[in-house]
Amino acid sequence: METKKLKIGLAGNPNSGKSTVFNHLTGGHAHVGNWPGVTVEKKEGKFQFQDYEVSVVDLPGIYALTAYSMDEKIARDFILREKPDGIVVIIDASNLERNLYLATQLLELGTNVILNLNMMDIVRNKGMAIDTKKLSQIFGVAVVETVASKGEGIEELKEAIVNGLKKKRDSLRIDYGEDIEMEIDRLEKRVSISGYPSRWVAIKLLEGDREILEMAMREGEAIEFQTVDSKKRLEEHLGYDLETALVEKRYAFLSGLVKESVAKRLDLMERLDISDRIDRILVNRYLGIPIFLGMMWLVFQSVFTLGGPLSDGIEALMGWLGESASAGIGSLGGPKWLSSLFSDGIISGVGSVLVFLPNILLLFLAIAILEASGYMARAAFVMDRFMHALGLHGKSFIPMLMGFGCNIPGIMAARTMESEKDRILTILVNPLMSCSARLPIYTLFAGAFFAENQGWVVFSLYLLGIILAIIVARIFKGLFFGAEVSPLIMELPPYRMPTVKGVLIHMWERGSLFLRKAGTIIFLGVILIWLLASLPFGVEYASKESFIGQLGSSFSPLFKPAGFGFWQAGVALLFGILAKEVVVGTFGTLYGVEEAGLKEVILTHFTPLSAYAFMVMSLIYIPCIAAIATIKRETNWKWTFLTVAYSLFLGWFLAVGIYQIGKIFL
Repeated sequence: METKKLKIGLAGNPNSGKSTVFNHLTGGHAHVGNWPGVTVEKKEGKFQFQDYEVSVVDLPGIYALTAYSMDEKIARDFILREKPDGIVVIIDASNLERNLYLATQLLELGTNVILNLNMMDIVRNKGMAIDTKKLSQIFGVAVVETVASKGEGIEELKEAIVNGLKKKRDSLRIDYGEDIEMEIDRLEKRVSISGYPSRWVAIKLLEGDREILEMAMREGEAIEFQTVDSKKRLEEHLGYDLETALVEKRYAFLSGLVKESVAKRLDLMERLDISDRIDRILVNRYLGIPIFLGMMWLVFQSVFTLGGPLSDGIEALMGWLGESASAGIGSLGGPKWLSSLFSDGIISGVGSVLVFLPNILLLFLAIAILEASGYMARAAFVMDRFMHALGLHGKSFIPMLMGFGCNIPGIMAARTMESEKDRILTILVNPLMSCSARLPIYTLFAGAFFAENQGWVVFSLYLLGIILAIIVARIFKGLFFGAEVSPLIMELPPYRMPTVKGVLIHMWERGSLFLRKAGTIIFLGVILIWLLASLPFGVEYASKESFIGQLGSSFSPLFKPAGFGFWQAGVALLFGILAKEVVVGTFGTLYGVEEAGLKEVILTHFTPLSAYAFMVMSLIYIPCIAAIATIKRETNWKWTFLTVAYSLFLGWFLAVGIYQIGKIFL
């Protein structure tokens, strides 16, 4: 039997469990790339059901089909232009009215929709019962209940996707009231965009959707004057803006629908659920920030306490591999340079970075647990008051938090911000957030010089990055931008128990990026470093007379005021621009040792004070090449050059300041 093919999109509000549903549908095996023309991550997977092969595209989490943010534009462009066979709307069933808003917009568009009521366990725990048959009847679409965190209802969802998308349905029609309906009807008769329902086009014109207006005008419709006239007439009659009126009408429809289909609804003023009780403490105006800082300190303490023994095992393995490679090549009569390449270059360089893999995986695991539990959203909420006091948008803190994992997705996450000024400002300071690529540097130096207080030392570096980002953003806002900061409006998800499968998938997705770096950028970087350390022929390996020694010696005096003015440190920082993990790999290659030997070597070159200054320099100076390229794609060359220049100067200035002031007191 010939395999039939379907292509669907998964849409839903943030925190609706969309990623969990996607992982269950595709088995956790997804192709991750970028959407055409932009750097937003695109996840696509497949599953087989009956005689169908279904391609699933995970759309960015959005609240509506407007086109204010990049995420909303991507989701809408996929739905409008790629014409998928259908859209599965993932709905947090415990917050039905708010989550159904996106579904109504899709149904008004005439999209083939399946409603997935997720988190039904929370609904039942709240004493609610949803009449899915009535919902299905009102909307005219298939409605499926799931508890994705436990894998419940996934097979039923697959069946609904295959069988529920075969029948094309009419567009949903919401009654917007006599006056608005009259103007919709008038515009509907005047405008036509091929492939789109004329009523939906008329509504979007009244909402002030510039993209739809431009599409209508390209079709030859002289509709702009008619639209302005209709909006003016309606707003004079209503006494307030038309877009608000349309939103209110949709919510009025949804409110009535929820009352019809939800039984045992409890007054939220009478019932304070567990999320509310926990939030009284965690988002308390006085306790919120200390609790957040304590949470981050606990994460770093756990990373080093649990990761230490695992790192020791990898270190022993790398040491054995280096010795075996050297002995094996020698016994086979191989040339000395080949033995050096494998033992001093590849194994020492890459191995000195891989030894920190357990720490990085544990950090990603902790972040995944905090995200899945609902706490990360609250961290942004907690910091909002502080951010506003400095004239910044509270929503900026979300990309900054993402920067802890990797600056690149943190930079890209800024596109969810409606204000272009806030978006650019957030991008400019995101590289100051200490990404996981810097963790090997911190682990090496903190382990060598501050073994008893590793967690505190690394915590201080992460905290320093946050403080610097806020200060620099405040300065840049005064220099380049103006206007008042808009308030942070975000929905706090209920607390949930993270699932083992979910957090492990997130941990591996991010951790595998580190492994890919080790297999590509770091691998190529250490070979290049080894080659430069071995040339010209006849010089001692990694000596000052080698090419790399000469390169490092040319600018190492710049770092002398910071306490690390020897050429190896300069070379490590230079190659760290390729990827921050290469800093440790460079030391490992130049000295031809793994982590234990590397600790002994740096103890002879650094003092505790210069080691801390070096870590601060590594935190702040020039972002990696990939981050620089992302900043260029998201902004332009002007802002990219500014980021590189200010971070280099700030890193050097602080490293020098810490060392010089520290010498006075130590």
